[in-house]
Amino acid sequence: MNSRRYAMTSLSIVLLAVTIMSVSALGQNAYAGGSGMSLSAEGSGATIDVSGTSDRSDLDVTIVLSSDKGIHDVAQTSISGGSYSASFNVSNLSDGTYTIAANQGPSSKYNLSVDVDVSDGTSDSSVSISNIVGAVEEEAPVGETVVVTPAGGLSLTAGGVEGSTTIDISGTTDRNGDITLTITAPNGNIVGVSQLSPSGGSFASTVEVGGALWSQDGMYTVSAHQGAASNYQTSAEVEIVDGHVIPEFGVIAVMILAVAIVSIIVVTAKTRLSIVPRY
Repeated sequence: MNSRRYAMTSLSIVLLAVTIMSVSALGQNAYAGGSGMSLSAEGSGATIDVSGTSDRSDLDVTIVLSSDKGIHDVAQTSISGGSYSASFNVSNLSDGTYTIAANQGPSSKYNLSVDVDVSDGTSDSSVSISNIVGAVEEEAPVGETVVVTPAGGLSLTAGGVEGSTTIDISGTTDRNGDITLTITAPNGNIVGVSQLSPSGGSFASTVEVGGALWSQDGMYTVSAHQGAASNYQTSAEVEIVDGHVIPEFGVIAVMILAVAIVSIIVVTAKTRLSIVPRY
């Protein structure tokens, strides 16, 4: 009975270790399956038709028509079959540029806006925007935080080798304008600001983490922006302890821990079996 009980205990621990390794391995990948939001505005005379898609059906979409003079109209619609729509009458609006913003909760992923022109109470503007991410699976190197952003936006990675005193920053963009990087300490203080010019759609930089500004342990936020649009603003976090980079808990470390646990259980079980009196 003792032999069977210890064997079952060892088997349970092995299964637990395998589960831990499987979950950790999945955590090393950054997944982005067809999720996000799109927004289109089509002017047809005195009316602007607004439509779009979203993978969320739990929240209504709030659509606001505004300008620098304030809010002119608001519509609220629910998601049906992954789509939404509304329309605005612009016949009474003054000439100028107006913003149509759609939002579905606080996440920037579900906040989009486009600009339309109105002249003589009519509009022939036709604009659209989307931040829907296609099915993407990206392997994240140990110690690196990966932020996957949609095509037509800004992507950013930040991390480093365990124990190093530098943060390696890189990313991609489809714009030519300069990119501003800001690094913020856990207490909210800005510890670094730099400006990069992308080349061939990519950019890279290395930041030293030593000195008094980096004395606080914790998660440092690397933010990048290239204009005001939400899909050209992103960030990643890097943990710094005692002025050195600390990577995320990786698969290899979990595997070593699991093997150690299994070995201890097996040895303990054999030792207990050897001292059990036989009758």
